[in-house]
Amino acid sequence: MIYIGLPQWSHPKWVRLGITSLEEYARHFNCVEGNTTLYALPKAEVVERWYAQTTDDFRFCFKFPATITHQAALKNCDDLVLEFLTRMSPLEGRIGQYWLQLPATFSPRDLPALWQFLDALPGRFTYGVEVRHPGFFAKGEEEQQLNRGLHERGVNRVILDSRPVHAARPHNEAIREAQRKKPRVPVHAVVTAGHPMVRFIGSDDMVQNRDFFTAWLNKLPLWEQSTTPWLFLHTPDIAQAPELVDAIWQDLHAVIPGIGAAPSIPQQSSLF
Repeated sequence: MIYIGLPQWSHPKWVRLGITSLEEYARHFNCVEGNTTLYALPKAEVVERWYAQTTDDFRFCFKFPATITHQAALKNCDDLVLEFLTRMSPLEGRIGQYWLQLPATFSPRDLPALWQFLDALPGRFTYGVEVRHPGFFAKGEEEQQLNRGLHERGVNRVILDSRPVHAARPHNEAIREAQRKKPRVPVHAVVTAGHPMVRFIGSDDMVQNRDFFTAWLNKLPLWEQSTTPWLFLHTPDIAQAPELVDAIWQDLHAVIPGIGAAPSIPQQSSLF
């Protein structure tokens, strides 16, 4: 099985596509990246509403809050972790994986803090870690230490593929902003545990996106034989994310027929 989703479940321009709520989004996709928790904890009643709007087949992959990953750098934050997991507890049965998006300042010398943090987490969840420091992409001992430590703990290394957006012509502000904010790191398609997560950061050029996605048409079917992959599809203007789904779905279906028919979302070309 493979899970495929977008980084968020709503966008003002998706209203015209018939996606007006999490409930509508969940009719098209079986998971969501859940970026919102990086910036702030949702209110308890909001979490309850998310539960009511989804079914047991749907999965959330929430980021740990930045207060934990960025401000505390994973140290002395047991109370913050408890608050986060307690707040999200109504969705416990629908959590795909919780994951850490670590800043580029989190370097190989900080690995002891990562191991201590991961070892203290409840064992009933699946976890992922996204790193951004150059040392973790140099294919040397530092990267080997990271991969080995994640593998030993059954934690997934989150894979960021930002090639498309950085190859795009910077002809609008959405692309320029994405190029400023999205890390430009090598794509190391490493599987360290049973739920590898790929974050594909596309451009607004769907032909280009399809070309860049070709490499994943080999990896994802192979991984699906022994793991449960997760694929999240981004575009600089998230309004175009459903268009990216349209662009790559036929190719992906050809190698993973089990994903079924493409989401029945109107073609973006008729709306934008």
